[in-house]
Amino acid sequence: MARDIQITIDAHDPRALSIFWRDVLGYVHPSPPGVDLPDGGDPLDAWDDFLEQVGVPEEQRNSSSAVEDPAGTGPRIFFQQVPEDKVAKNRVHIDVRAAPGLEGDVRMQALEDECDRLVALGATRLERHEPAPPLGAGWIVLADPEGNEFCLD
Repeated sequence: MARDIQITIDAHDPRALSIFWRDVLGYVHPSPPGVDLPDGGDPLDAWDDFLEQVGVPEEQRNSSSAVEDPAGTGPRIFFQQVPEDKVAKNRVHIDVRAAPGLEGDVRMQALEDECDRLVALGATRLERHEPAPPLGAGWIVLADPEGNEFCLD
């Protein structure tokens, strides 16, 4: 039987990093437990209110955050606050499938266009890998605002 998974990312600022990944992936922030947001309601504002109402001290309110696929098919991504800095290359990373089915120059242009969008959101471009048929289709490596590497594939 297949299992649902959650991807957990360590962060200094879980809220800010969750906003970045929400915008990269087209995900959403879930509402707090038992809270039905009105259309157009901001789930992050609802979380601020919820955490205050349940007595979470202000200095602990950014200890975690999460984003979810609005269609319910992709994994939930959870961000947890940690004190230490990232010190080495990720052993596991996220591949953002920005050009599925495309090849050659068309594929690389689609990746470049998406790279530009993500850099505007706060990503850092690290390197480009050119297509190397038959196995290498080409990809771009970036880092999120806290330095976690990911690929545009």
